[in-house]
Amino acid sequence: MVSGIRLPVSVATDPGHGGRWTSLTAGGREWLWHRDEPRRSRVVPGDVFADAGGLEECLPTVRGLPDHGDAWSRPWRRDGHHDVVECPAFRLTRRLGTDAGAAIADYTLTAEPGYRFVWAAHALLDLSQAARIGVEGPAVTRLYPDEGARWVTGTWPRVNGIPLDRLGPDDGTAVGAVVLAPHVSVHDGQDTLHLSVEAPGQPVSIALWRNLGGFPQGAPYRSVGVEPLLGRVFDRTAVHDGDTAVVPASGEVTWRLTITANRRS
Repeated sequence: MVSGIRLPVSVATDPGHGGRWTSLTAGGREWLWHRDEPRRSRVVPGDVFADAGGLEECLPTVRGLPDHGDAWSRPWRRDGHHDVVECPAFRLTRRLGTDAGAAIADYTLTAEPGYRFVWAAHALLDLSQAARIGVEGPAVTRLYPDEGARWVTGTWPRVNGIPLDRLGPDDGTAVGAVVLAPHVSVHDGQDTLHLSVEAPGQPVSIALWRNLGGFPQGAPYRSVGVEPLLGRVFDRTAVHDGDTAVVPASGEVTWRLTITANRRS
């Protein structure tokens, strides 16, 4: 049960630069983390990912090629109430709206039947060291201890000795994880952010990026990603049955991202 005051969520995006979400606020709090990355405004398809924070639309993969997908590096266009991006293998439309204070993003991907892909709402959050990640458990969790495609399977919240629900101070580590659950809550102080993904007939999960000063080599910084995911892997080529979204005979896949927030009184 969610306690506290429900806060209306507000979103701002930058369609000209990959559809990136530049702001996610609730009750005067900005949830998205940002960093100065001058390359971000100049990227072209095929470039190495330019990590400016915010929320990036990663599609059709997160790891692998193209780096963080093909949609984040392309300009999007406005078409009525939708934002649209055309990529070589697919077309993605996104409609952002609100309902009872929740921010809702509805997506439609159009591609050839059988096309396999992964999508992530790659949200980097501005969190304190005391923040907690909440997932209804027990939930199967895949821990990626390095940048490779192999994972260690465990049960939320602790896998391979790492407490994934806790952050704490920088310790020089950086790991990714995929939690096989459709909902996640982020608790920080009096505020809680809730994110969920729905995609009928497709696998959904929650990806985590827990970088406590361990990435990148040579110039590490702290960043924490909490990322609703369509699929159950970071790299669409690391395929096991049911681990990626697959375009059906209709040629379309639809899904919804819902974000709500509340504050303890």
